[in-house]
Amino acid sequence: MEKILFLTHTDPDGALPRVAREVLGGAVQLSKDLGGAPLAVGLVGADVGAAADSVAGCGADAFLAVAGDDFGVSRYATDAAAAEALARKSEATLVVVPATSRFARAIPGVALRVEGRVDTHVTDVSVEDGKPQIERWYYRQRMVATLLREQRPWFILVDSGVFEPLEGVSGSASLESVPVDPPATRTQVVGIEAAAGEAQTIRPDAELLFVAGAGWTKKQADGQPHVPEAEQLILGFLEKSQASLGSSKSLVDQSGEGQTVLSFMSHMNQVGQTGSTPRHPKGLATCCHGEEPHVVGWRFIKERRAVNLDPGCGWAQGKADVLYVADAFEVMSNVNELLGQG
Repeated sequence: MEKILFLTHTDPDGALPRVAREVLGGAVQLSKDLGGAPLAVGLVGADVGAAADSVAGCGADAFLAVAGDDFGVSRYATDAAAAEALARKSEATLVVVPATSRFARAIPGVALRVEGRVDTHVTDVSVEDGKPQIERWYYRQRMVATLLREQRPWFILVDSGVFEPLEGVSGSASLESVPVDPPATRTQVVGIEAAAGEAQTIRPDAELLFVAGAGWTKKQADGQPHVPEAEQLILGFLEKSQASLGSSKSLVDQSGEGQTVLSFMSHMNQVGQTGSTPRHPKGLATCCHGEEPHVVGWRFIKERRAVNLDPGCGWAQGKADVLYVADAFEVMSNVNELLGQG
């Protein structure tokens, strides 16, 4: 019988990341689909007691912990040592892990240490004919594959937005501490320098993805471009809504073509065939044409809306749930005004 280990780390405040609650829900369902396969929860952090209690009622058979100041920060050597210790202690055949930036870099090395295999960017975990299988996308999210592996242990790094977060399962967890000697390391974490709130535009956990297209920098109805006003409208909306900002390729590439660009936009914001494929409950595209290379990045957005002056644009061809044929400048100005009143 398969043995499942759900493995995650805590945030700096001791809580679980949202993606961890999502993937835990997937691990719990996987355990049920495998006929009640044993499920253990493995936690890494400075102090994991509160995190364990927050999911104590998830149905896990055991709660394992590697805790201490050395394991409270993101560092490959300590993260890998902690994950390896938990994997060996649990004797798990399936290790289900949320694909945070911290564990995405450490888990492949752990799989090698325990002679296992690893798959990343997993978008579904299910059971077919009594065997676990995963779903993964290829070729810029245009092809989907279902994969099975015989090698164990099998480490499965699951992307965010795949499962609904597990809620309402708090209680009192009985933690078993797994001893690990902190490995020798040359890396010292002296602090975290985060971007100012108004400067941060990429928010993976935001409820809404707001995408700006090249139309924001083009000539408007009066025959003149209004880039400063566009910047003010977009940043104002992001600040009020706490949405995540995306962009089409044409907009982020304009700087290389000598055209006027939005000062806060970079290739990090690019969504689509040559950019990212985010997962948000809702998406709003403005001044985008909705062509296939861009829209492919919206594959996992659950509700898609667009604002465009062209009623025949790509969004109108079944690629958006709702298309508003209107001027994005006017629409977002009114939206910001309404948000300011709220």
